[in-house]
Amino acid sequence: MALLDILIYPDQRLHAKAKPVDQVDSRIQQLIDNMSETMYSAPGIGLAAPQVNVLERIIVVDISESKDSLLAMVNPEIIDSEGQAETEEGCLSVPGIYAPVNRYEKIQVRAQDKKGESFELEAEGLLSICIQHEIDHLDGKVFVDYLSRLKQERIRKKMKKTLRIT
Repeated sequence: MALLDILIYPDQRLHAKAKPVDQVDSRIQQLIDNMSETMYSAPGIGLAAPQVNVLERIIVVDISESKDSLLAMVNPEIIDSEGQAETEEGCLSVPGIYAPVNRYEKIQVRAQDKKGESFELEAEGLLSICIQHEIDHLDGKVFVDYLSRLKQERIRKKMKKTLRIT
């Protein structure tokens, strides 16, 4: 396994849309392993392939305290949702920044696992929020995009200053 470099906002590559995975093969399985190692090392509770500059529809999530409940999802799609919840979100691509975001309270997701088997999952609470956050990355969205233009600009300036980007 290998640690991957996480793109940092406002890197424009974070706004690119990921393409569906045609076949879950050994390359995809290795990518999932590398993404999970990168997520745990960061440390974080979710990571999407576009955050490591791979434009494929793959996410990894683990909200457990013990970090032993990895959920890998290939080509995830939300097929049902209900309720609304506002929670404070952060992101490995926007380190040190947290802001409230509205999400669905409960979702039903269809995806493929690391072996390419299709499955459906009902998620609520933190798991639901994390999956939605990561699927946003697959669609070229960062949680900052939900904030006002003023807040977005402040975050962009802060991140550029932190990264010493002009």
